[in-house]
Amino acid sequence: MSNVIPRRAWLALVVAGLLLLDGPRASTRTAATPVARSVDAIGMTVSDMDRSIAFFSNVLTFTVVSDDEVAGSEFERLSGVSGLRARAVRMKLGAEQIELTEYFAPRGRPIPVDSRSNDRWFQHVAIIVSDMDRAYARLRAHRVEHASPEPQRLPDWNPAAGGIRAFYFKDPDGHPLEVLQFPAGKGDPRWHAPSDQLFLGIDHTAIVVEDTARSLAFYRDLLGLTVAGESVNFGPEQERLNNVSGARLRITGLTTGNGPGIEFLEYLSPRNGRAAVGIQSNDMAHWETTVKTTDIGDAFERLMAGRVFFVSPSVAAPRARHYSKGVLIKDPDGHAVKVIER
Repeated sequence: MSNVIPRRAWLALVVAGLLLLDGPRASTRTAATPVARSVDAIGMTVSDMDRSIAFFSNVLTFTVVSDDEVAGSEFERLSGVSGLRARAVRMKLGAEQIELTEYFAPRGRPIPVDSRSNDRWFQHVAIIVSDMDRAYARLRAHRVEHASPEPQRLPDWNPAAGGIRAFYFKDPDGHPLEVLQFPAGKGDPRWHAPSDQLFLGIDHTAIVVEDTARSLAFYRDLLGLTVAGESVNFGPEQERLNNVSGARLRITGLTTGNGPGIEFLEYLSPRNGRAAVGIQSNDMAHWETTVKTTDIGDAFERLMAGRVFFVSPSVAAPRARHYSKGVLIKDPDGHAVKVIER
């Protein structure tokens, strides 16, 4: 499912100052200084950049923001990939951005052909549309690969999700994507503003987690995101949306108050999703959520104290177009998070 919590509720929580302290060093810091100040972009590794640009621009109406070729020791340090040369392209839809990276060397592995929506390497972005029927017709006209059989309307018995329409599909590399339409009274008010655009922007990125409490310790307690709310979703519509028989999900929405939200999908059943093991930055199954921080040195110390898994051995200074320094870490389920400083 997708974004069961209205963004106005997320913002209200942020205004209320419900950010929590992190880790053993929290006594010297304040709750007003989270590691993650905003979600900057959602990244994915692609196998053919020109093909991916064509897909996201021609099908989903993203526009190119920047196009750079990168190499060198600092990019190797950041990504954990030795001897790399890559092309990084940022694309924008509404106010949100994605970052596509094609590794010319070394080439990575494709997404497993038997990937399912409850595998713990699953991640997607939820793209808001103004008209689901038109959006689905456009996707059909471009012959996208279905992940759901058709758009699903979530039932009214679930007050948080009732009336939401959603559809899962895939990009040319097999990355799962979602289009989503909110009914009146749900979602951020900006998604209901009059617009002549069909695809409006990115509401959130969703990740499959094994244990919500463990993931909250990482994203809420350590990074400083705020919990917006929770829901438990199940039933035939949810099963068809995720294409997982017997799907019963605990869904938790989080936000920094700036940029897309992050949504946990914990499958209460079936619990046979596979763990993300050995996924490298140049593999097509690699996604990364980029968050901005105020002081990367301070953030690095706090992450070290939180005993997270580091892909980057230390803070890298690649002097990239959109940031000057960064570090790549992984959450408890293996989802990558890139922490950057401008």
